[in-house]
Amino acid sequence: MPGPARDALRRNVGHLASVALVVMWSSGFVGAELGVRSGGTPLQLLSWRFTILAVMLVSVCLVLRVDLTDRRAWGRQALIGLLSQAAFLYLVFEGVNNGVDGGLAALIASLQPLLVATVAGRILGERITPVMWIGMVLGLAGVAVAVSGDLGSGSAQWWAYLLPAVGMLSLTTGTVLTQKLRPTESLLQSITMQMVVTALALLVVSVVVGQAAVPARLDFWLAVLWLVFLSTLCGYALFQYVTRTRGATVSSVLLYLTPPTTMLWVWLMFGVPITLTAVLGMTISAVGVTLVLRSRSAAASHWARR
Repeated sequence: MPGPARDALRRNVGHLASVALVVMWSSGFVGAELGVRSGGTPLQLLSWRFTILAVMLVSVCLVLRVDLTDRRAWGRQALIGLLSQAAFLYLVFEGVNNGVDGGLAALIASLQPLLVATVAGRILGERITPVMWIGMVLGLAGVAVAVSGDLGSGSAQWWAYLLPAVGMLSLTTGTVLTQKLRPTESLLQSITMQMVVTALALLVVSVVVGQAAVPARLDFWLAVLWLVFLSTLCGYALFQYVTRTRGATVSSVLLYLTPPTTMLWVWLMFGVPITLTAVLGMTISAVGVTLVLRSRSAAASHWARR
């Protein structure tokens, strides 16, 4: 690669990673839809997803001779993985499986950036400007507009709405811990440890509730592979990378763009039309995220000069 191109890539790697994060993270909702259409349960989908991931990543670490023997590292990554992966995904999937409509689940999950920003300012020392708060509120409003057509279409009992809410709190806690603990493990070490612990936790739950059978349908395994490669190896790895390099607030705010991006995925994959309301919501969220990112960059430059 020529020098100028390499320098341009280095300067813009954060922006490219942010765009890729939104695209890959939103692919998880498509994978979940593919799994449900194949007749698999959320728990089956998640447990096999993380089991395959754990085996793959441990194999890669063995080949590359990556050290996985640090007990303290396992403790840190186990906590982050259980919160950010096992609890978050299982609770959101189970909420939808118990009648919570997808739009409302997305809206509940979109409260996460506001909570992260609130905690980040007090615990992590991240400077949150008034413009960033305005941007986050706009981002949330955009999600509300985009998913408004789905709101109220569910048939869930009151307790089912607690599942995605607790899942959102779980991801929030995991995101803040990632930034607070500042783990010294490499990204490969971190993701491998998290996947192993998450796989074991979900397999135990699968056995307890009687969902440990191996599904026979090919489309189920295609959905699992979709989730393995796009949603986790790409999406979650990028989430961890952006959190480490750009901060917990930025990585969380980018998730505002995942519901509208999911609508684009669903349109391309299943032919579900995109409504004018959804486009309006996407636009509002994009404006909000842009305000946050620009204000974040300006604040970082200001403090760097002081």
